[in-house]
Amino acid sequence: MTISTPYPIIDGQERKQGSLGTMPLVNPSTEEVIANIPNCGAEEALEAARLSVEGFAQWSAMAPFDRSKIMRRAADQMRAEVEEAAAEMTRESGKPLVQARGEWMASADLLDWFAEEGRRAYGRLIPTRASDMRWAVHRRPVGPVAAFTPWNFPAWTVMQKVAPALAAGCSVVLKCAEETPSSGWRIVGALLAAGLPPRALSVIWGDAPAISAALCAAPEIHKVTLTGSTRVGRILASAAGQHLKKVTMELGGHNPVIIARDVDLNTVVPLAAEFKFRNGGQVCVSPTRFLVEKPIYAEFVAGVAEAASKLRVGDGMDADTQMGPLATAGQLSKIEALAADAVQRGAKIETGGSRIGNRGYFFQPTVLSGMTPEMDAMNEEPFGPLMLVMPVDDIDAALTEANRLPYGLASYAFTNSLSTERKISERINAGMLGLNHYAMAMPETPFGGVGDSGMGSEGGIEGMDAYLRPFLVTAKIV
Repeated sequence: MTISTPYPIIDGQERKQGSLGTMPLVNPSTEEVIANIPNCGAEEALEAARLSVEGFAQWSAMAPFDRSKIMRRAADQMRAEVEEAAAEMTRESGKPLVQARGEWMASADLLDWFAEEGRRAYGRLIPTRASDMRWAVHRRPVGPVAAFTPWNFPAWTVMQKVAPALAAGCSVVLKCAEETPSSGWRIVGALLAAGLPPRALSVIWGDAPAISAALCAAPEIHKVTLTGSTRVGRILASAAGQHLKKVTMELGGHNPVIIARDVDLNTVVPLAAEFKFRNGGQVCVSPTRFLVEKPIYAEFVAGVAEAASKLRVGDGMDADTQMGPLATAGQLSKIEALAADAVQRGAKIETGGSRIGNRGYFFQPTVLSGMTPEMDAMNEEPFGPLMLVMPVDDIDAALTEANRLPYGLASYAFTNSLSTERKISERINAGMLGLNHYAMAMPETPFGGVGDSGMGSEGGIEGMDAYLRPFLVTAKIV
């Protein structure tokens, strides 16, 4: 198995040099520099944007049936490369190899799903008011797209944007995270090898402010889509709005978990630990604020603390590792600060709470009990291995706390009561709700939030709609 060095791809060609020189690619498990990779800026962004116009003309003119075949060939190629791709993802992000494999294969499935959905982007006929008239609504691709993706799920988040955009007939300029560029580079390579026109898809990385400013202002780009923080989302949405471009923003969250007193803790506790510490908590839909009714609070805290303490933390390439390092030094510093603030304000560390060693960005799976709303961690998305547990008197109090923040991405609730399920479903302020489970993102289902968690949806038919525009034709029969 060969682990390759990624390079930006523009016009179907790898760029071995960047206009801003090079930048280090770091392994978060060892802090070693893996490679020095090209550092791109506005120059590459504008070149890719200009070429995307021709790419759009070629790709959108192709029949949806033929576009689908190319996308499905690329998905098959991705599956054949799973071991190399997973190793690269683990090397760059730190996540356990088994999770990297799963993400890569799920991303291939996502490409397959949208390849088929693109063949069914139907319009409609509207009954007219006169017998000599015909009204038809066609669905056309919006045009070239600028897509910005993060480091935590470097294949899945790329595919959430690239797959529906290509299925709709759009061209894409992809700016992937400089911390984890290999997944985007490999996905683009698979699509080009499968027959995608070279100018229909580019991938770059580097100076994020320069690239985003250039693409948001570029007249060739008709839509901007981001998965990232609320802060960056505001910047990009504002910049795109200045030029009246369509946007889809999948932004931050601070996802509540309401745990009712009637649950079976033998089932709920292992699930809580598994999903809280998946990918080190660096998941936009990661459960963060656990709001537990007081009669079962102490037992829940003891159970999750025990489960968290048994997790094996280490290099993601080790087959026994259940949780890898945080992806960056900045994330490590942030988690340390949030944990320290919570303790200073009265929270109790039930397990964890400290960095592991002094090499690599490792932090212990941590359970903090006695959380209160004024603590920084209860207001700022941790994006790390902090399980924040707060006692509540009842479901009404849990809902009040769950809806307190301006975020509204994912939410979760565990109960055996249909009336409690109904109350939570009707009153929770979020884009998504998981009842008695944590699984969220599937190709067939919409994924998105409200408020500070963004606008628009990815996945499902809603994800496809985001890259299409209605075109009305009214005809008088002569």
